[in-house]
Amino acid sequence: MLFSPESPCLSIAIARLNIPEANHFALWVMQAPFQRGYVHHDQVWPESLSKAWQAWLEVFSPQSLPAIPIGTPLPTLASTPNTHPASQSGTKINLTSRLMQNLGIKLWQWLFQGEIAHSLHQSQGIAIGQELPLRVRLDIREPELIALPWEIMQPGVALPAFSLSREILLSRTTSDVNSLRNQPLSQFLNILLVIGESTPKGQYPKANDHQSLVLSKLKLEEEVAQLTEGLKAPNITNPNRPRVNPTIPCRVDTLTQPTPKELISYLEKKTYNVLFYAGHGIPGPDGGWLFLAPETTLNGTELAQILVRNGVSLAVFNACWGAQPATERLSSGQVQAIPRSSLAEVLIHHGVPAVLGMRDEIADREALSFIQVFTQSLTEGMLIDQAVAVARQQLLTLYRFNQPAWTLPVLYMHPEFNGQLVQVFDELVTQLPINSPTWISDYTSRAFLRSQDDNNQVWPILMGMIAVGRSQENDVVILERWVSQKHAEIFCRCLASEEVESTYFLRDISRFGTLIYKSEGWQRIHRDELVIESGTLLKFGSSQGQAFEFVIETTENHYL
Repeated sequence: MLFSPESPCLSIAIARLNIPEANHFALWVMQAPFQRGYVHHDQVWPESLSKAWQAWLEVFSPQSLPAIPIGTPLPTLASTPNTHPASQSGTKINLTSRLMQNLGIKLWQWLFQGEIAHSLHQSQGIAIGQELPLRVRLDIREPELIALPWEIMQPGVALPAFSLSREILLSRTTSDVNSLRNQPLSQFLNILLVIGESTPKGQYPKANDHQSLVLSKLKLEEEVAQLTEGLKAPNITNPNRPRVNPTIPCRVDTLTQPTPKELISYLEKKTYNVLFYAGHGIPGPDGGWLFLAPETTLNGTELAQILVRNGVSLAVFNACWGAQPATERLSSGQVQAIPRSSLAEVLIHHGVPAVLGMRDEIADREALSFIQVFTQSLTEGMLIDQAVAVARQQLLTLYRFNQPAWTLPVLYMHPEFNGQLVQVFDELVTQLPINSPTWISDYTSRAFLRSQDDNNQVWPILMGMIAVGRSQENDVVILERWVSQKHAEIFCRCLASEEVESTYFLRDISRFGTLIYKSEGWQRIHRDELVIESGTLLKFGSSQGQAFEFVIETTENHYL
């Protein structure tokens, strides 16, 4: 299946309704690939789902039990021993598999009901028709629901989890964000690998009392060596998986136990599009804390300023609880999650395009397995959310469905970000042969686009073809949010006869369409093709965008 930055997107928000003593939630579509897909549905959180979540926690994350979502007192279930499946009987393995599957199905059934389900099915149909995957983004505005493993949702028994499907690219998002900076894509994968303190000591911010913070000594040096080697070598972990693109050049620089000043200095000296952090982390009100060096921490709000100012597009954290909100204990004794407090949410809020964090504690070997495959997928030119899906599948294969490893990585994407990290070019670019004039040179009219904002800015339509879009590979680059990466093409069709005049066509291939000015005003075409004449005024994506004039100057025997 073809993966494209312009894949259709279905974005769903979840928020609690302000109804006393009731767990009512509003679910609505914020973005859909068709106009009637913007629907709303109210839903009650059932006790059966809370019980399924509690049973799941008792087996897979017992240290999180006091932080049961929804804030509803629940009956205590019989405790299940938290032993590793390798030492259990087949019956015990079946039990953990059923727990994983049961919660995944219940989460799916709760989220996709009524009009929300209809919008999903219609969106999937549109994506299939375009031979593209469907992006599904969840904006979970109720902090008590963030801790749930939404990545394990599955439509039914024997069907793959949502986050493992080849037809779906699942991520989380937040609408409370600063706009992204316009910056060109790099042709290289430039990674800064930051190694934090392996054994924190001294006076550090304390984790909340409902969490079991284990600051064990990490084998960070070994992790660095394996990760760096994995980026240089082909995909050893799965050699049968075909590469979707030629390998993108990748550079990895390592920074060990830096101070914040050293980190800033390093990012300002070179241009990095990815930051990897390997070390310890704990939740906190301002995005938690990362343990950089002895007696040196950095919170999420401080880190966000550094990353945004230096144009880092992706931040990856091999640290526990990077996607988990902080909590506070109320006077009533109840534990409550703090809104917009997870490291991932804070970074996205300040304008970092993509953040990958862990929902819970993660073992070193699991994190390394994930990051190796994830980064190798990026070097193949995959989109970030596609690379996460591939790496998640690898975790499930290595550590099994009935273990939580594959559920731990959580990807947050800025609502304006399309997931494209690097610019991928074809290995061979088609060029006109030297000293070999063709009939197209003789009989193509001289045409060009002229900016209405600056008449001195002109783009000639060489060899009868010009591409327009936001990506730097286009002939006309328009850095406006509503312009697609590959937005439109203007080209001519002509015959090898002097009696036939060249005819120019506009083909729209964008998300939001192209506007053409006619006597009755601006009219939009979308994913269509039509003839355009000299003097036609055009806008790409929005009526707020800059205007261009298409002009034809017929010149016989004119070589371009």
